[in-house]
Amino acid sequence: MRSRAAAWRARHSAEDGFTLLEILVVIVIIGLLIGLVAPAVLRQLGGARISIAKQSIERLGSVLDLYKLDVGSYPSSDQGLEALVQQPAGVDSWNGPYVQGDKLPLDPWNHPYLYQDPSTRQGLPYDLCSHGPDNVQGAPGESGMICNE
Repeated sequence: MRSRAAAWRARHSAEDGFTLLEILVVIVIIGLLIGLVAPAVLRQLGGARISIAKQSIERLGSVLDLYKLDVGSYPSSDQGLEALVQQPAGVDSWNGPYVQGDKLPLDPWNHPYLYQDPSTRQGLPYDLCSHGPDNVQGAPGESGMICNE
């Protein structure tokens, strides 16, 4: 007489595991899900980088305002944003460094921010821009660039 466990195994041994067809169906379903979800996730990632660039430009603008309070003017285009890290020649009332670390931050696409004083755009004291996701080269405020407002 066989035990109950042996009888159960004998009945279900043919049903154990997955067939090749079942595995292929699961792979196709996973592929479809990835194909539908991945573009939406990548769009969100791109939007997040643009948002981070805008927030970073605002923060750097606040740091430039602190520099102006100490020194009396914004850094010149020649001094650039480097004036926030190292004291420029001839500036006695510098009270920096104004950013943490010894390097300037990069935009979300690992490019340096562009700084120009005075601004080429009306009503702004300076231009502070990122080339944006397409690394657009051009004047501040052109399409694709992300700039202070």
